Amino acid sequence: MKLIERFLKYVSFDTQSSETTGTNPSTQKQFALAEYLRDELVGMGLQDVELTDKCYLYATLPANTDKKVPAVGFIAHMDTSPDASGANIKPQILKYEGGDVVLNEEKNVVMTPQEFPELMHYVGQELILTDGTTLLGADDKAGIAEIISGVAYLQQHPEIKHGTIRLGFTPDEEVGCGADFFDVQKFNCAWAYTFDGGEVGELEYENFNAASGKVDFIGQNVHPGYAKDKMVNALRMANEFVNLIPADESPEHTEGYEGFYHLMDIHGGVEEATVRYIIRDHSREIFEKRKQLFLDKASELAQKYGSSRVQAVVTDSYYNMLEKLQEAMYVVDLAKEAMRLAGVEPKVMPIRGGTDGARLSFMGLPCPNIFAGGVNFHGRFEYVPIPSMEKAMMTMVNIAALVAKQ
Repeated sequence: MKLIERFLKYVSFDTQSSETTGTNPSTQKQFALAEYLRDELVGMGLQDVELTDKCYLYATLPANTDKKVPAVGFIAHMDTSPDASGANIKPQILKYEGGDVVLNEEKNVVMTPQEFPELMHYVGQELILTDGTTLLGADDKAGIAEIISGVAYLQQHPEIKHGTIRLGFTPDEEVGCGADFFDVQKFNCAWAYTFDGGEVGELEYENFNAASGKVDFIGQNVHPGYAKDKMVNALRMANEFVNLIPADESPEHTEGYEGFYHLMDIHGGVEEATVRYIIRDHSREIFEKRKQLFLDKASELAQKYGSSRVQAVVTDSYYNMLEKLQEAMYVVDLAKEAMRLAGVEPKVMPIRGGTDGARLSFMGLPCPNIFAGGVNFHGRFEYVPIPSMEKAMMTMVNIAALVAKQ
């Protein structure tokens, strides 16, 4: 099975994860793809193929050299984002010659280079697109297809010497739980790479430090006709809190290394209301200050309305993997060399988000992130250029070969 055939098969599985179920995995339907992949890997002759009860899939391609070579891992996630439907995906392949792309004529869904200027990078290339009603699933089924196709390529080319290669496919990355039950000790690699980045050439070893913040407000409801000096409106307290958080330090006003406070949800009524934020910054020092400001503003309202009426909590999610990869930059240098051998110039950039690799790096597995090639993730305008996928696959092959040559 070839690279594109694999990808088109994988996106036929609805693997959308959920932030609300509280289960592991968050959706049972992720097992359908995991079981298919397990059977495929067994059919390819890989060893140690194991699918856990938490929907983590592991496999091994044994070394084909007697030389002592470090074991290296390649990781991708099976779930798709809750932000858009991942069911009944109908991919279409189009050679892009410039101009607008009509994804769905009936629903008048059109992708234009004015709104999506990255399109112009891919003139003359074949793109895999959606039909304008769902996401595509290149995040991260492109990564899975590239890794497995890279393994197949190595099997077909035994003249390429490589050490032990470990594969890991995870659930629930999109809801921040992809590394929760990843068994680093069992994976038993010196280092690894996630293939979960965006456009061709992207190489990421810096990401946000991340936390979630929640404030609960307890009001006191009284008939509005008789409410003077009695009513305490929880929604007004929540609104007051939102106005205390710097409005210009939000996602829509920041870029690059700039951090932010992102208001994710505000709901409730007069009696009770809740505000939820995510807090992000590449600098650990500024990250800690952001968390403290969040708590300080809640404390101000607690002093004003009473400590029983305002309850705030901040919970760390993950940290900047650069803290760990600074001690293992040879892993990054190896990826750069592998990309160049695949005809790709590395584009080192910070992740304005997170990745399984961030948490895995803090779990003892250095794990930078390599492009999978997709663009416009998490929505109906998602697409992936076929040449980008091919170059990602060859980057994986080149990494395996370079490690054996060291």
